[in-house]
Amino acid sequence: MPNSLLFIPDISGYAQFVQTTEVEHSQHVIAELLEVLINANTQNLRLAEVEGDALFFYKEGEVPSQEKLLAQIETMYTAFYSHLKLLENNRICPCNACATAPNLQLKIIAHSGDLQFITVQNKRKPFGQVVIEAHRLLKNSIPSDNYALISEDLSQHIGISEDYKSQLFDFSKSENEYDGRNIKYLYSEIDKQQLKLTSYDTPYEVQFDVPPFLTIQKKYEVSAETLLEYITNYGYRHHWVKGVDEFEYNPDEVTRLGTEHVCVIDGKRLNFITVTKAVDSGKLIYGEYTKDIPVIDSMHQFYVIDKVSEGSCELIIELYPEAKSILKKIILHLMMKRNFRKSIKESLDNLESYINDSQEKELISQ
Repeated sequence: MPNSLLFIPDISGYAQFVQTTEVEHSQHVIAELLEVLINANTQNLRLAEVEGDALFFYKEGEVPSQEKLLAQIETMYTAFYSHLKLLENNRICPCNACATAPNLQLKIIAHSGDLQFITVQNKRKPFGQVVIEAHRLLKNSIPSDNYALISEDLSQHIGISEDYKSQLFDFSKSENEYDGRNIKYLYSEIDKQQLKLTSYDTPYEVQFDVPPFLTIQKKYEVSAETLLEYITNYGYRHHWVKGVDEFEYNPDEVTRLGTEHVCVIDGKRLNFITVTKAVDSGKLIYGEYTKDIPVIDSMHQFYVIDKVSEGSCELIIELYPEAKSILKKIILHLMMKRNFRKSIKESLDNLESYINDSQEKELISQ
C-alpha cells in the first residue's frame, strides 16, 4: 500500500510566457505565483524542490484523505487564480509580461507510493521510481493545460472513482505509456468560474477637484514604456533620486497598485504606496502617496507619460499636497513649493543623464 504523497503544481504556459515577454517582469510574475502556491499549502506538505515553473511537494509516510486532498487542490487553484486576478486588476505596467500574465494556467499532479531518499550536500531529497513516475505524468495526453491529475495508485488508495463529480471536479479516466509501461490516472479539468476567488477592489484610484499644486514637464528621448520602467522599478531609483540613504522594496515584485516602498532619509522612513488616477487614453501613469513628508499632512505625486513618437515621450509631474492647518498651508506655499520644484527638476535631469548613459553603454556593447 502506498505510504507517501507526491504533489506537483506546475504553471502551464511558462515556456511561451518567458520567451515572448519581457524576461525580468515574467520572472517576477512566476516567482510571485510560486510564492502564492507555497503559501497555499494547507496539508503540511514538504517542499523538495522548486523546478523552474513547478513545485515538487511530498508528504512522507502519510497520504491525506480524499476530502483533504481535494480541498488542497481547490485551495491552490483558488489562490493561483485570485493572484492572477489581482495582477490584472492592479496592473500599471503595459509590458507583455504583465498584460498576458492572466493567460497562465495551472495543472496539479498527485501521485503516491513508497518514497526513497538520497542525501545531496546534506539535503535529504525524494528519490526513486515513484518520483520518476510523478514527473512523467506531467507529460500526458490531456487536452487541457488546466487540470488536476490523480494517479490510479492514489485514487484507489483514497477512494476516488472515475465517475466522481462535484461543483469543481468532474473526473475522467485516461492512461499514457511511459518507458514501456502504462500508467493510469484520473483527471478533471478545472473551471475557474467555479472557484470562489478573492474579491479585489481598486481602492488606490483617486480623484481631485482642484488642479495640481505643482506641475513640471520634461521631454525624454526614450520610449514611453522604457521611461515607465525606469520610474516604477525601484532598483533604478538610486541612480536619479539623490539624497536618499536607502530604498526598501520587494525586488521580486512587479510594481502595481497597492505595492509599497520606503525611502530612508537621515534615518527617517518615508512610506509610499502606489496609486493612480484617470488620465487621457494612450497616456501611462504611475502615482505615489505618502503621509510621511514633514510639515504637510500627505501628498500624492503622479508621473504622467505622454508618447510623442516611438522613441520619445513627455513626462509630466503633478503634485497634490495636503496641508490642513493655516500654518502648514503658509509654509507649503512660501517655502516648500520652491524646494519641491528644485528637487524634482534635479531628479528629472539625473534621470535623463542616467537614461542617456544607459543607452550609450547598450550601443557600445552591441
